[in-house]
Amino acid sequence: MSIYKDYLKEIEERKSQGLHPKPIDGAELLSKIIEQIKDENNEYREDSLNFFIYNVLPGTTSAAGVKAKFLKEIVLGESVVKEITPTFALEQLSHMKGGPSVEVLLDVALGTDLTLAKEAAEILKTQVFLYEADTARLEEAFKSGNAIAKEIIESYAKAEFFTKLPEVEEEIEVVTYIAGIGDISTDLLSPGGDAHSRSDRELHGQCLFEHNKEMQKELLALKEQHPDKRVMLIAEKGTMGVGSSRMSGVNNVALWTGVPFSKYVPFINFAPVIAGTNGIAPIFLTTVSVTGGIGIDLKNWVKQKDAAGNTIVDEDGEPVLKQTYSVDTGTVLTINTKTKKLYKDGEELKDISTALTPPKMEFIKAGGSYAVVFGKKLQTLACKILGIDIPEVYATSKEVSIEGQGLTAVEKIFNKNAVGNTPGKTLHAGSNVRVEVNIVGSQDTTGLMTSQELEMMAATVISPIVDGAYQSGCHTASVWDDKSKANIPRLMSFMNDFGLITGRDPKGKYFPMTDVIHKVLNDITVGDWDIIIGGDSHTRMSKGVAFGADSGTVALALATGEATMPIPESVKVTFKGQMKSYMDFRDVVHATQSQMLKQFGGENVFQGRIIEVHIGTLTSDEAFTFTDWTAEMKAKASICISEDDTLIESLEIAKGRIQIMIDKGMDNAKQVLKGLVDKANTRITELKTGIKPSLRPDANAKYHAEVIIDLDEIAEPMIADPDVNNEDVSKRYTHDNIRPLSYYGGTKKVDLGFVGSCMVHKGDMKILAQMLKNIEAQQGKVEFKAPLVVAPPTYNIVDELKAEGDWDVLVKYSGFEFDDSAPKGLARTKYENMLYLERPGCNLCMGNQEKAEPGDTVMATSTRLFQGRVVKDSGEKKGESLLSSTPVVVLSTILGRTPTMKEYEAAVDGIVLTKFKPSQKQLVQ
Repeated sequence: MSIYKDYLKEIEERKSQGLHPKPIDGAELLSKIIEQIKDENNEYREDSLNFFIYNVLPGTTSAAGVKAKFLKEIVLGESVVKEITPTFALEQLSHMKGGPSVEVLLDVALGTDLTLAKEAAEILKTQVFLYEADTARLEEAFKSGNAIAKEIIESYAKAEFFTKLPEVEEEIEVVTYIAGIGDISTDLLSPGGDAHSRSDRELHGQCLFEHNKEMQKELLALKEQHPDKRVMLIAEKGTMGVGSSRMSGVNNVALWTGVPFSKYVPFINFAPVIAGTNGIAPIFLTTVSVTGGIGIDLKNWVKQKDAAGNTIVDEDGEPVLKQTYSVDTGTVLTINTKTKKLYKDGEELKDISTALTPPKMEFIKAGGSYAVVFGKKLQTLACKILGIDIPEVYATSKEVSIEGQGLTAVEKIFNKNAVGNTPGKTLHAGSNVRVEVNIVGSQDTTGLMTSQELEMMAATVISPIVDGAYQSGCHTASVWDDKSKANIPRLMSFMNDFGLITGRDPKGKYFPMTDVIHKVLNDITVGDWDIIIGGDSHTRMSKGVAFGADSGTVALALATGEATMPIPESVKVTFKGQMKSYMDFRDVVHATQSQMLKQFGGENVFQGRIIEVHIGTLTSDEAFTFTDWTAEMKAKASICISEDDTLIESLEIAKGRIQIMIDKGMDNAKQVLKGLVDKANTRITELKTGIKPSLRPDANAKYHAEVIIDLDEIAEPMIADPDVNNEDVSKRYTHDNIRPLSYYGGTKKVDLGFVGSCMVHKGDMKILAQMLKNIEAQQGKVEFKAPLVVAPPTYNIVDELKAEGDWDVLVKYSGFEFDDSAPKGLARTKYENMLYLERPGCNLCMGNQEKAEPGDTVMATSTRLFQGRVVKDSGEKKGESLLSSTPVVVLSTILGRTPTMKEYEAAVDGIVLTKFKPSQKQLVQ
């Protein structure tokens, strides 16, 4: 059967799912389609024309290269297709977004046919995705006296590709749709279990609202009732998009409610409108901006205050809220982009200027942030070629500089890495800054989308200013099924060719690694002044400052080595008191969230800000437990302030682990990993000699708030509880409900335990081994009354545990040990009461492969307690995922229930759970 008939067969299969033909990205299929177009008597010619014109992915896909070549033949008259005139062929090239299409347009524009050259030049003036090879051709032609090249470069210098775009509508009418009450996880918009389909946008779109067809029908009905309006998706009494950046979630919302990007490119929409009572989660809001969307902080429910200005609380101690205006489903509202206010029936409801800042308005006008970022670079280059000053076309970046005010840690990092700002000007929080990026991370369930984004922006190689970048295989590690076998090798090959270090070697020279992405990034980040961008919300390193990002922002960072964002405000966290010997550092993490909320009357001062945690004495492995959890604190990012000796120790650990990667053969031709070792050595020398101490804020820096955590108050393990049966649905599935172990009275049944995810480190694995030995010594044997799933984060940890003897202890008590020569092909649906030693990776935490049994109560070390993430509901009971320390999880599975404090203390007797103590040094400058 021919490749075209295979495609027809696939089309029929997709019809049964209610899907259109899959967009074409392969050269072989498109070459066959072109062959059929050229044959005027071919029975498939009409369909082939439609596929060629309307169903080919743009950018640098192999299909785009074939399409651009054929369109060039038509433009030059070398091929004649009556349905595609040369002018129409040029129009299609204008929608292909760079790469081979720009190459063809340059060929024509710099060719000998002046009429065609002028037509191609007019289209080139609208393009922004040009790279060095493209601009070098233009510059060479310009210097040779080519008038067309001069005209194009002059247009770029004026940024006409932006200025000639239609202005943003003054009034945008929207109709509301309440997607849920309380915080809405991105899992609702793009469930983790559907990660395999994210690159197939139409197919993935079917999972919106976790496949809730009734909600999807309501949304469609709303669109039919209001064909002239956009639908605004809302999190009522909550924050929209908590949990992750998830570009696929924004893509799904745009697919259902947004505007088509091009009539020649299917299923790519932009300009979604999203809102929440408490706004949009910071990293998700970035993703909304990437697609030219609008994200609104409604504040339609406010906390009630008494005469003294104190928050009024109910009998449960929860703030009493009052509705200031209704956004019930079907409410028609007007967004005015000039006044920057939200209206209903002409009456002002809310100032929304933060959603419509000058930079965001540019993203809306340009159809997304990529076009603006590339446009600015192209304008700068054109002006350099012409030798002229850059005309002020784009809104000037906001620069906030306060005389006499010191700098927080994040302000220092941004000032060091800033590009394009006023020379010599010190920038404070609130400034909008372009910064160079040092480290970039891509994970496997978003990586396919990142590779698509790179193809669509016509990028072919990583930016030379990036110190290092890594592509992981951790999110699909637990089950090596047919979907993974189809997707992951292809992804690894693309990223390896692009210049990333990849967990899996496309040539098979080194063993496939499924290490958790955040752990790898935490090791390869060897600069405390670094900026890290990663395609996951838990990109929060304990060195430098790291930002979780959508797949598109990751692609942009890989292609340009830059990111643009405001400098966030910071909240300073310090510690006092002394930890009790039986407390784990995870309890400090949870207590930080609990004590912060208590200190600020229930207000989350961390949300959208940097948490500058003065961790002092903890090395990067354990400190990562804190920074990792800051995603659940709804912080923008976090920064660890360390003592010099502690940072040196962390860098030595990182060097050793990078060297292991080198020894395994993971370095590339540019010796990126060796360069990171060299950078670490340089930094260690600076620290030891005192030339450049570890990063620390100025003593007179200004913070939004300062939080002091009293370690003396932490008397028992702390558990984050989803509170699944709370009568107020807005209070369910938040990470703010932190309860002491004694709350459960030693009676709450636990059906499954999970020790794993990015929240654990080598120390947790050693604690597990020591606890099992303790329990055997006390009880004569180790018997599990609930299953315990253990997934070490990295292979390095497994190797170190084997060398130190702890792995043998775990194997002794286990009923299952992973076998990389025969990885699981199917996810488990049932668990026995035993210890499972699983392959390194995300496992249960991701929710896209392994899950607990529906309705289970899970005690886990992971990060997510959202509904359906780790465990789904059953018909009889809600599934719940309680989050706690490793010792609590282990003991809960031994007992089949939550332990009492007496049982807990006996189980951890003699085990050093953490060496954390507040620093006695001044960690300011």
